[in-house]
Amino acid sequence: MKQESLSTHAHDGHDHQHTHEHGHAQVAAATSKKSIAPAASSACGTDCCAPFTISQPAKSHDHDHDDHAGHDHGVLPGWPRIYAALAAALAAEACHWFGGDGANALLHYLGMALAVLGIALSGLGVYKAGIKDLFRFKLGIHALMAVAVTGAFIIGQWPEAAMVMALYAAAERIEDQAMDKARLAIRKLLQLAPETADVLQPDGSTQRMAVSEVPLGAVLRVTPGARVPLDGQVTEGESSVNQAPITGESALAHKGPGDELYAGSINQDGELQLRVTAPASDSLIARIVHAVEQAQSSKAPTQRFVDRFAEVYTPIVLVLAIALGLLAPWLLDWSWHQAAYQALALLVIACPCALVLSTPVTVVSALTAAARRGILIKGGSALESARSLKAIALDKTGTLTTGSPKLVDWQSWNATGSDDTAARAYALASRSDHPVSRAIAQGLEEQIGKDFAEAQQLQALPGRGVQAQVEGQRWTLANLRWVGEQGWDSAELKAALMLQEQQGRTVTLLANEHGVQALFAVADPLRPQAKAAVAQLQALGVKPIVLSGDNSATVRTVAAEAGISDARGNMLPEDKLKTLSELQRDIGPTAMTGDGINDAPALAQADIGFAMGGMHATDMAMETADVVLMNDDLRRIPEVVDLSQRAHSVLWQNISLALGIKLAFFILAVSGNASMWLAVLADMGVSLLVVANGLRLRHWGNRPENA
Repeated sequence: MKQESLSTHAHDGHDHQHTHEHGHAQVAAATSKKSIAPAASSACGTDCCAPFTISQPAKSHDHDHDDHAGHDHGVLPGWPRIYAALAAALAAEACHWFGGDGANALLHYLGMALAVLGIALSGLGVYKAGIKDLFRFKLGIHALMAVAVTGAFIIGQWPEAAMVMALYAAAERIEDQAMDKARLAIRKLLQLAPETADVLQPDGSTQRMAVSEVPLGAVLRVTPGARVPLDGQVTEGESSVNQAPITGESALAHKGPGDELYAGSINQDGELQLRVTAPASDSLIARIVHAVEQAQSSKAPTQRFVDRFAEVYTPIVLVLAIALGLLAPWLLDWSWHQAAYQALALLVIACPCALVLSTPVTVVSALTAAARRGILIKGGSALESARSLKAIALDKTGTLTTGSPKLVDWQSWNATGSDDTAARAYALASRSDHPVSRAIAQGLEEQIGKDFAEAQQLQALPGRGVQAQVEGQRWTLANLRWVGEQGWDSAELKAALMLQEQQGRTVTLLANEHGVQALFAVADPLRPQAKAAVAQLQALGVKPIVLSGDNSATVRTVAAEAGISDARGNMLPEDKLKTLSELQRDIGPTAMTGDGINDAPALAQADIGFAMGGMHATDMAMETADVVLMNDDLRRIPEVVDLSQRAHSVLWQNISLALGIKLAFFILAVSGNASMWLAVLADMGVSLLVVANGLRLRHWGNRPENA
């Protein structure tokens, strides 16, 4: 992708020292402004309920050590052995029933043998892992199951021991398959890009190659209706392209020579040729997937709370089970056999697996749903915090407006030769990458050509403008702030600027050592979704505020058009920081939305930083922000707030469900009405429920109101 020249300008307070690449070349680096937290150990013992991850594709039977809830699924059998174990456990139950508690010795020993067979088929690996954990004084689900099965055999409940182990293995496999849906959901994005590409040859023919073998700089042919195989830049042809799979943008994007194409997007109606600018492993869609996967290592506050709670939960339940087994015969007049059985049943449900599972699956589903909408949320903390926002500050140029302004008027001021004045302005504006400067350069080029002298010794004036030597004389292209500091802001000049600003135009002044020589008025249209986004934010109780380096009159005019009453202009980067701190103190949690280098400090200071990820975005802004809007649609901001609220609701539904069922079972055990097979069904059943509830968020972006 093409590199923009290093340049600086200060309109709208942007001091953009751009080296950015259009086409999101740095999304991979935009994973977080904080270091990604390493995977923590399990809250309830080795392997049990360790951090959820989707960094590797799931396997059907042979899982890694840190698999979804960390249950070491490598010790679990496949479905054929589980079916056989369930049959053996049922047969053992039948022998126990018809054998009459040892009255028939043959059925008694046959049932015991069948129970041992059922345990061996379904839980031998679990039992061995549990014994090892006990010797290491680690209380995981395997250790608890080993104690429960051994205790059940000792007190003569061997059929139930076999059934518990078989049901546990079956429930774990079902739970594992459900978790695979969340683990692999984001990776399905990678399947959108074709595996092969048609590479143009020197003689004009095409050769079909695997995308992994296509070199950088190769020219590809993309026919109408085909998916784009690799990221690249259009070199020939024009067409409409559906980028919704990558950016979430529903409207078709017109593409022509010089425009960027993303792997996975769909060419609609014209043949295109593109030059490859990134390998398959570094395409935009691959970087989005990688960023979301990394984000899942950043635990949400609720998840950290649950993990801390789980660390004390299991030992407490273990102590309660021991107390029930030892004290119930004295306090409740139970037999020792009954007390031991109820204590073992309580042990089965002691592991907080469902509780620990309740948060990561919800966060993963929400992050995946957001990515499909073109919203890159960098971690559970940002996702969960968005629901608490009370205010959001928005930059103007490139954020509230399109960032593609046009030169609508210019006039000489104290200058005798208008062509010479325009030449000086073009020499400065053409060296800047700021949207306003580009508009001035483009407008002047269209009017009078571009055969002008070049600017030398270019120097940035942060928050004010840019200065250089042109044909041996110092010229400055700057805002009224800088002109005022030179003492050249006369009443007549201010009046001329006011007329332009009242029309929502941004005015840039050209000056030399003798004073202002010309003024240039640029209009930057409001983003088409801005009004709707502002209305949605206000409906959610979030107050929008405009903070801009542009002049106050223009800022107020543009803000009013968007429906925002609080608009503040003439702000340097340090002014934005100060104002943001005041908003956080006076109103509450405050977000910041911007796209330029000068916005990066405020994005870092804000409770949540939203970066525009479109064609005018800078790498610095995207790296600093917590959320990147890949398609520049401001309506995605209220969507993040809405998603945060829904995710929070699901999180606490899951936590309440997990704790509620375990509390109910504890009451059953204390009252003497619990059973071991019911305990394992309750434990694994609630795990499946919280997984299924969390997976509902995967479909959040498919709601009609999000269309």
